[in-house]
Amino acid sequence: MQTSLQHPSSRLAPLALGCAYFLMAALALASSRFEGGLAFIWGANALLMAYLLTSRAGAWPCALIVCGVASALSTALWGMGTLAAVPMAVINLLEAVIVALICRRFAPGGKFAGSMQRLFVFILALCGPANLIAGLAAATVASALTTVPFASSLLQWYTGHVLGGLTCTPILMMLMRGELRRWFGQTPPRGKWEALGLLLLFALATAFVFYAARYPLLFALLLPMVAIVFRLGNLGAAASVMILAMIGGMATMTGHGPLYMIPGTLGERMQFFQLFLAFSFLLSMPIAAELNSRRRLFQMLQESEARYRAIAENSGDVVLNISVGGVIEYASPAAAEQIGCAPELLIGQDAANLVDPADRDQVIATLDRALDQPGEVQTVEFRPFISAQGSEWCEMVARAVVDERGLPTGVVSTIRDMSRHKARQRALQQVAALDSLTGADTRRAFLEKLEEEMLRVRHGARACLLLIDIDHFKAVNDCYGHGAGDRVLAGFVERLRPGLRGGDSIGRLGGEEFAILLSGTDVVRASMICERLREMVTAHPVQIDSGEVIPVTFSAGLVGLGSQSDAQAVLEAADKALYNAKHSGRNCLRLAA
Repeated sequence: MQTSLQHPSSRLAPLALGCAYFLMAALALASSRFEGGLAFIWGANALLMAYLLTSRAGAWPCALIVCGVASALSTALWGMGTLAAVPMAVINLLEAVIVALICRRFAPGGKFAGSMQRLFVFILALCGPANLIAGLAAATVASALTTVPFASSLLQWYTGHVLGGLTCTPILMMLMRGELRRWFGQTPPRGKWEALGLLLLFALATAFVFYAARYPLLFALLLPMVAIVFRLGNLGAAASVMILAMIGGMATMTGHGPLYMIPGTLGERMQFFQLFLAFSFLLSMPIAAELNSRRRLFQMLQESEARYRAIAENSGDVVLNISVGGVIEYASPAAAEQIGCAPELLIGQDAANLVDPADRDQVIATLDRALDQPGEVQTVEFRPFISAQGSEWCEMVARAVVDERGLPTGVVSTIRDMSRHKARQRALQQVAALDSLTGADTRRAFLEKLEEEMLRVRHGARACLLLIDIDHFKAVNDCYGHGAGDRVLAGFVERLRPGLRGGDSIGRLGGEEFAILLSGTDVVRASMICERLREMVTAHPVQIDSGEVIPVTFSAGLVGLGSQSDAQAVLEAADKALYNAKHSGRNCLRLAA
């Protein structure tokens, strides 16, 4: 929410801002021009900077105009006169604009009370370019129109504007952002009474230090101020500084308090008081920022914990928290159903005990990778050692949990039953590996089996490859149609299967070309098997849908595995033998050279 001071739709906002600026400037000039030059205390620019940092850029022109007029009037009436009115107004506006532009560029958002980075940028902008540039210009004007030297004028400007800006700008920004209104709306009565009591005690302690103490006890106010910050946060810091400014400032200006013990002029004492005030506030601001950060972090952790518990306790997957050493620290209720063990009994057990010994090394390596690469998710499939539902396969998804330094403190993992998925995967693989028309292996599946068989042959096994081509198949398609041709292909494989042994494989390489992998046999035995297959096919012609019977024969080329270097060489040798069979009258077998 925004106050009327900064609300872009409020017509009174520029007028209210100008009046407030004029009152603050006039009060500072009337009460703190101790040496006849520049004011030693200046908080008016803090008001303008707070407005610029909390409003849209479109509202800046009106704000700068009214504050420029207010600055010129206050300087003409209570400052260095009409000659200095316009130059000093321009210089005051220049300081505020420089700070606002730098903060908007390097620290967008402008909420200094909750961010150390934004507060640091604000301090650098105010103490650096803004007041170095504006201070040099103001000292030039003051030294030309008054008897105060240039160096003294520069020191008066710099200390007054820097200390006033550091102290007042963050406080005014909090008020403009409506934080006080939100605090009143969100804080229960007990909290409000606690805040009032703490601030009253701090006011009494400040009055004692500045009016009654016989010794300089400024340091004694820091402890209650820090306590207020811990209890009330940013607004507590702002309220305590305002109390300190009112009581301590009045005491110092009227000749009371520990600062009056310092030898020097009243202006020097007020500068020292502003320095103490600024440092007190800057001491409390980092504490408030850190507390805000921790409160937000704690709230985020609570929300994250609530989400995590809701998901973990109602999910069908098993959720485990595993320590760096691989020990289970938490197990979700789903463990009872999926693993067959009560969650509380799993706590303290080694997570590897849930995995089949054959897969443990792989799972442990996955958990180690999750710890070594905290930002990445690791996945592994494994067979469980025990399972309540007889799960054959599980999938683990693991990710490291890190601390505030980014170092892993453990692993959060989910375990899901993958048995059905694996079964579907195997079924799909089987479907993809089979020719839909004949039921024989597809070319790809058969070639994979050929590669595997050749590997076994290299280790001493025996095997042969039989390449088959149906004789005159094109004539069947031309005479009877492709439907009859498909029936012949399917019937051809049906007639071959009874003659194959359990370890043999038949594949369709394309069209009417087939291949048979005969495991554990030599060329002589393979030739006998081929002749038996040829007899079985010839003895049982294929009947098509029209009722006609089509006799089927085939030509074959046979090669023994072992001498060839790869599957392609084996196929080429068998194909040459098949070519010889076709040119030898068909319906016969030829051996590879």
